[in-house]
Amino acid sequence: MKFMKIGSKPDSIKTDGNNVRYVENELASDITINVDGSKFCLHKFPLLSKSACLQKLLSRTDKNNADEVDISGIPGGPTAFETCAKFCYGMTVTLSAYNVVATRCAAEYLGMHETAEKGNLIYKIDVFLNSSLFRSWKDSIIVLQTTKTFSPLSEDLKLVSLCIDAIASKACVDVSHVEWSYTYNRKKLAEENNGADQVRAREVPHDWWVEDLCELEIEFYKRVIMNIKSKGVLGGEVIGEALKAYGYRRLSGFNKGVMEQEDLVKHKTVIETLVWLLPAEKDSISCGFLLKLLKAVTMLNSGETVKEQLVRRIGQQLEQASVAELLIKSHQESESSLYDVDLVKKIVVEFMARDQNSEIEVEDDDEVEEIKKFPGILSEASKLMVVKLIDSYLTEIAKDPNLPASKFIDLAESVSSISRPAHDGLYRAVDMYLKEHAGITKGEKKRMCKLMDCRKLSVEACMHAVQNDRLPLRVVVQVLFFEQVRASASSGSSTPDLPKGIRELRSCGTYGSSRSVPTVMEDEWDAVATEEEMRALKSEIAALKLQEESGRKSTDKAAVTAISRVKSLIMSRKMFGKKLQGKGGGGEKNNGGGGGSDSSESLGSVTEEAAKTATPSRNLTRKVSVS
Repeated sequence: MKFMKIGSKPDSIKTDGNNVRYVENELASDITINVDGSKFCLHKFPLLSKSACLQKLLSRTDKNNADEVDISGIPGGPTAFETCAKFCYGMTVTLSAYNVVATRCAAEYLGMHETAEKGNLIYKIDVFLNSSLFRSWKDSIIVLQTTKTFSPLSEDLKLVSLCIDAIASKACVDVSHVEWSYTYNRKKLAEENNGADQVRAREVPHDWWVEDLCELEIEFYKRVIMNIKSKGVLGGEVIGEALKAYGYRRLSGFNKGVMEQEDLVKHKTVIETLVWLLPAEKDSISCGFLLKLLKAVTMLNSGETVKEQLVRRIGQQLEQASVAELLIKSHQESESSLYDVDLVKKIVVEFMARDQNSEIEVEDDDEVEEIKKFPGILSEASKLMVVKLIDSYLTEIAKDPNLPASKFIDLAESVSSISRPAHDGLYRAVDMYLKEHAGITKGEKKRMCKLMDCRKLSVEACMHAVQNDRLPLRVVVQVLFFEQVRASASSGSSTPDLPKGIRELRSCGTYGSSRSVPTVMEDEWDAVATEEEMRALKSEIAALKLQEESGRKSTDKAAVTAISRVKSLIMSRKMFGKKLQGKGGGGEKNNGGGGGSDSSESLGSVTEEAAKTATPSRNLTRKVSVS
């Protein structure tokens, strides 16, 4: 802390019991000045020689034969006026970063310029500011903080702008020239010992100034950061660190994401200002911090412009996000869902839009270099990270009982253009949704299951799927026969050519196929497989595997038998249901819901009971024509 002492005479202003201040000397006071309830009994001569304001006021009192003046409203009140009065008497005055602004504004009010007397108080204060305080890092911050009380006069006197420029200039100094003290507690830099008990001096970090600026109010902070950015010396990463530190310091609970609604309203200006100050460079600020800002903005119901800016920034680096960070709760009264899925979809759309930049064709070498620097082009690694992220996100939001199937499907489809190496994550999400939403319609279930590619399910996922009685029969058939493909490939052929019968069964169980068998109604394939149908399917698949060992011809014949039995089993269930309806029976109708147990028998397990279950289908085959 730097000080300046002006004057040499000892302080002789005293205060009596009635709060009256007077100068202790042989001469009686000839003027009384009232300042906000405090009375000063002083002498005209020392005051008139340095204050143009008092000269005018006292000239009026002389005409009215009065010896009392009221100057209530002077900046800094009685304390600042007393400092100015001491200077007029030549008494010792001590100025510091804490009282210099109040004294400067009071001196301005009193008109203590050079026109009144050379070497007046205003001149001496300006010299002290420029030669000492503005050259000190921490003193400049203190001075700036004190200017708020004296606004707008401090603005008119350019004290605020001078402080801001001094602080910004210090922050932009090369770190090798930083020799003053600063606060830096966020990272503990390890001190290295050279073995001779001599600790090497720590290097100054590039963001050494960040924590000290967190003491500023948001309006001053905004202007300082803008000044720093305008100088073009510091990179966006350092600016991003500064914004992050300020947010965590000024917003209680923000770091843990547990801010109360009252706090958000209180700090609305802070949050929206931080968004406005975000540096343009990609990765200059973490995706996690951006998502925390987005959560706060959503709770505040801020303007769409602020929200869109954050969505755009997050979309540029979505691969860095985590599932927990994406779980943004919905705060719309018209929305019954727990999470704001539409907002996440906008982020995904923004991410996918970046891929369009890779299609830009340029001829100039300079333009090629600019394209390389542009953050829009997506790498395959980024795409895979995002699609894995969305699969996990879908699994979490699927637990919400109020989540519409359309929102689940739309979000999943937004990343459908990205080729997943495996569909296990998507399968888990779909299965979770079917488990938590038993009332889903057949059409919605069909759309949802079309999202998955059964060929890209792992062995473990296939084992779960074939025992999953929440899945439509069509999906179960696909999984079973793609497992047969995998088994054929592992037995010796890298690209197996399935027999005609197997291809036909796969075709009639594939979504959107034009080769569906007329006798098997579309709705029956979309229905959930019964336990009996599950056992029959696994029994036939096991038979196919045994037949495969005896040659291609017998395998093809077995496949034809299999498709007949599967279709006959479905038709028998349909005819049985119609018979019950005709008699007025109350047979249970499968509506595509997700009732029943979570699993059935394991894939490929053939029991004696399963073999017996398949027997009736042979009799049905004789009665039902197969096209």
